[in-house]
Amino acid sequence: MASKLLPLLTPYTMGKFELSHRIVLAPLTRSRSYGNVPQPHAALYYSQRTTKGGLLISEATGVSDTAQGYPETPGIWTKEQVEAWKPIVKAVHDKGGIFFCQLWHVGRVSNYSYQPNGQAPISSTDRGIQPQTQHDETIAEYSPPRRLRTDEIPQIVDDFRLASRNAIEAGFDGVEIHGAHGYILEQFMKDSVNDRTDRYGGSLENRCRFPLEVVSAIVDEIGADRVGIRLSPFADFVDAYDSDPEALGMYMVKSLDKFNVVYVHMVEPRMSIVDGRRQIPHRLSPMRKAFKGSFIAAGGYDREEGKKVVDENYTDLVAFGRLFLANPDLPKRFELEAPLNKYDRYTFYTPDPIVGYTDYPFLDSSAY
Repeated sequence: MASKLLPLLTPYTMGKFELSHRIVLAPLTRSRSYGNVPQPHAALYYSQRTTKGGLLISEATGVSDTAQGYPETPGIWTKEQVEAWKPIVKAVHDKGGIFFCQLWHVGRVSNYSYQPNGQAPISSTDRGIQPQTQHDETIAEYSPPRRLRTDEIPQIVDDFRLASRNAIEAGFDGVEIHGAHGYILEQFMKDSVNDRTDRYGGSLENRCRFPLEVVSAIVDEIGADRVGIRLSPFADFVDAYDSDPEALGMYMVKSLDKFNVVYVHMVEPRMSIVDGRRQIPHRLSPMRKAFKGSFIAAGGYDREEGKKVVDENYTDLVAFGRLFLANPDLPKRFELEAPLNKYDRYTFYTPDPIVGYTDYPFLDSSAY
């Protein structure tokens, strides 16, 4: 039925992982890990969204105590955090899912209150971020960052490496390096932020040096077949944009190809309105063609757009965020062309362990 029905529901081999369909749970910050420790309610949340042979990417997970910038987000740098992740990962594996941990450092997207000893957030630069309007119309303000010294960068690379080892110890099948959305790796990559004059600044090659050092360290630690990376060369989140996003994206995918990482997960440019209908620009084609591994596309996809891009071989897999958040049985709903639950953006980041988290209904109410 699946092949007749929907290219999104056809099997796919991603490196050593046999996926039963092409629908991926995108990494989604949910702000319900109290004290930066994953909580038991996360086991239900992730297992609800697990199908046998389905790929899930965890919410962004901090690699160190300097990596934090949002309330109640999980980490994976302490023994307590590793132990707390274990039953969550087991809940996904018990249903036959494949689970990657997204490793995160926010860099300058932070303020003193999130940093150890109230210190300045670290970044590629000492230039701060303009206040940002949030989804709920509140204004987020950020503390001025401190520019990392050249000799400090290897320590941050090592934080990512140790976090990858911890993720494997927690039972994850692999890790996704968060190189997108204006966080620390993009703060080095993008020329709107990186104003350095050392070997980590200036040329495209220099700006990408630190992210690729992180990739190299993690590949050496856990193996390339367990490593993916998320990139958003076209994005402009938190004042992080690039004057030549195509060149940045191409340089990164060609460099990543040499490491044989299992996948690249790329975010589309922002949707535009054409003829009264929202349309995804589909500008990732050159990067998709330049990368030999598996390719995941993300950014505003629905069932029809997802069907189209897999059918046309524009991408191998499609990541769904808000739709998967609100529809724990999204693959089943796509298969049956069933109506979708509407998401409530005002409960995306509330700390409630149930509301807006595990209480979205299934088509079959007896599923849980």
